[in-house]
Amino acid sequence: MSLPLVLGPFAMKLLPPRLNTRLQLRKKLRRASGFQIAIAHRLRQLNVEDWRSVTAGQSFYFSPEYLQMIEAAGPANLEPRYALISDDDGPRATVCMQIVQVSLDHLGEQRNHKLKVPFKERVLICGNLLSYGQHGVCFAPGSTPAELWPAVAEALYRTRRSEKLDGQTNVILVKDILEADKMPSACLGELSYSAVETEPNMVLTLPEGIHTHDDYLASLASKYRNAVKSQIYKPFEAAGFRIERLEQVTPFSARLQDLYLQTHTNAKLRPFMLEQEYWPALALAAAASIAFHVAVKGSQIYGFVVTLKDAETAVVWHIGFDRETAANGVPLYLRLLHASLTQAIDFRCRRVSFGRTALAPKARIGCRPEPMQIWVRHRQPLLNQAIGPLLRLIQHEDAPECSPFKKTANHSEGL
Repeated sequence: MSLPLVLGPFAMKLLPPRLNTRLQLRKKLRRASGFQIAIAHRLRQLNVEDWRSVTAGQSFYFSPEYLQMIEAAGPANLEPRYALISDDDGPRATVCMQIVQVSLDHLGEQRNHKLKVPFKERVLICGNLLSYGQHGVCFAPGSTPAELWPAVAEALYRTRRSEKLDGQTNVILVKDILEADKMPSACLGELSYSAVETEPNMVLTLPEGIHTHDDYLASLASKYRNAVKSQIYKPFEAAGFRIERLEQVTPFSARLQDLYLQTHTNAKLRPFMLEQEYWPALALAAAASIAFHVAVKGSQIYGFVVTLKDAETAVVWHIGFDRETAANGVPLYLRLLHASLTQAIDFRCRRVSFGRTALAPKARIGCRPEPMQIWVRHRQPLLNQAIGPLLRLIQHEDAPECSPFKKTANHSEGL
């Protein structure tokens, strides 16, 4: 029972104005938002044309082509859910959700686990575990996000409640909230969600006048330019490797999967695992907006990177490489990052999103950290009070200060 109902209207008037205002806001937010909300397990159960009317021209991650590809070829432990939010004038927002079942298998090497009891948890994600960025909520052009976030919260609540037949879903996580999303989504804080900072996304903003990778190298200070050539390109080529674009993905999907698993199994947190069928399905869904590049020696592939053109941003997305070869001194990972950067320039993108791992080498490329946070809530009030502080105790890497570009007015304006 909520505090306003316990106190009653007369007692509420006796409270300090600030507390009274907060409780009234909380009471308002805990009522139905007034929007029409349709929730579905599969995108085809909704009006796909209404969905497109909201998401057209926005991120690829909201497109029906991508979402239906995930339904068909996504991770086995991930179930999609969708919500379409409308008012009397039509569709106003879309919500992409994922229910993921996690266990100790997804939290690192089994032999290192200190827990000796079975652990399984169903988590409702607003967003996309396969990407980094705010890919949970898309607002129709002209909409005011702050007016629609209460409806998003209602959609999440209704979705969680509807999952009881399949098992209790205790945790809701709204992932990868950017700086611009913090204030519009602040109503979640009034609904007992906790804001927790995560690792930043490393983003490179290319200055005007860069049309090739050689232009990019020329824009670097000599110290960093020489390091790229002598520490990445030279040893890579001296070892007999070259970079090629993969025109046909299907014939090589087994090798891509093997390289992906070599990288994936080394991660500390791996809440999902992609399957071999995912790679050709992704290439088909994204079509001309995606490029697969591979590191090749002879006829053998030793590494790959996937680059996506997502509106005006290029995303350095999936990457995998042969760990034994890398351990022997071949800079596969760094060379693949530069292959993806080259493709981003070819895509005519000035903004390149490199993700939230390996912050130091990405800082040397010229990336700046873009802060991100999550909103998280547990359905049990006592556990919900603890979950935010506990998650804030997790240490995450801070990006180092690095300024690899020449000190020119042009580049300062570009940033």
